[in-house]
Amino acid sequence: MKALVLAGGAGVRLRPITHTSAKQLVPVANKPVLFYGLEAIADAGITDVGIVVGATCQEIRRAVGDGSAFGLDVTYIPQHAPLGLAHAVLIARDFLGDDDFVMYLGDNFIIGGITGFVGSFRRERPDAQILLTAVSDPTAFGVAELDGSGRVIRLEEKPPRPKSDLALVGVYLFTPAVHSAVRAIRPSRRGELEITDALQWLMDNGRDVRSTVVSGYWKDTGNVADMLEVNRAVLETVEPSTHGSVDSDSEIIGRVSIAEGARIRGSRIVGPAIIGRGTTVADSYIGPSTSVAEDCHVHDSEIEFSIVLPGSSIRGVRRIEASLIGRGVDVAPASTTPRAHRFVLGDHSSARICS
Repeated sequence: MKALVLAGGAGVRLRPITHTSAKQLVPVANKPVLFYGLEAIADAGITDVGIVVGATCQEIRRAVGDGSAFGLDVTYIPQHAPLGLAHAVLIARDFLGDDDFVMYLGDNFIIGGITGFVGSFRRERPDAQILLTAVSDPTAFGVAELDGSGRVIRLEEKPPRPKSDLALVGVYLFTPAVHSAVRAIRPSRRGELEITDALQWLMDNGRDVRSTVVSGYWKDTGNVADMLEVNRAVLETVEPSTHGSVDSDSEIIGRVSIAEGARIRGSRIVGPAIIGRGTTVADSYIGPSTSVAEDCHVHDSEIEFSIVLPGSSIRGVRRIEASLIGRGVDVAPASTTPRAHRFVLGDHSSARICS
């Protein structure tokens, strides 16, 4: 069995972060989202992995390499444009051959992994297996309609009037039967080859498509709110550890991981939280559900329920919360009068001011 990992999307909903970084590499608990998926695939006993890549190909290659760090053998499959999930299957035909495979969206996150789902698929081997979960806004996802016995009878991609609240989770399991389906369908109104249309084609042609409702934790990390929520959930599992230095004037409470080379001075950190390698926190408060990446500087500031990416500096800021701060960002109070907010914000930025 093989795995097909999709890492070619543009990450529009995470701009401006994704203007300079692949959305699959935005970190959760100081580790790229994509890495969690690769680890889940390896844990399921799959080693042969194809990664579909687009404009951020070189960045993904630098981060993942040949896959050996994950116990995987990785092949990169270029996609000239994100033309739909079924299109990714279509262009990966040579890599997939006649093997069964799991398709995993690289920006999705499932706590608990996929080992159980893969094991069940291998034993029963339907033509396709999909995972479903109830969501508050099904118009943003592929949606499944079930009959009275719980069998899937219809699938639709981002419907304006959903027939249910059951969304397709970003993990799919297929036999080679799906290759006939992706060749048979046509682009949708969005101009993409939809995997929901391919699954519907399988059902319409008498193929065995099964579904499992996921009771565990799943998130599509395509927007900031979901990134922060996934970060919170992962930090709940962090084991407390202190490999950096903490002075006697600091207080560390709860699940807090402090990496090697980090320096905590005169500060209070309340977990769950993680402080990256080489980061300095001085005279500050780091609150729950916060990840501060490597080589950051936090001085005389408060930050909670947030993600701070590498190399950023936060100085003299009264309170930051529910924020995603990019790489190499400098956040500091204005030093001039009259009192005013001063910004350099990238395209598609979002700022909230308390005045």
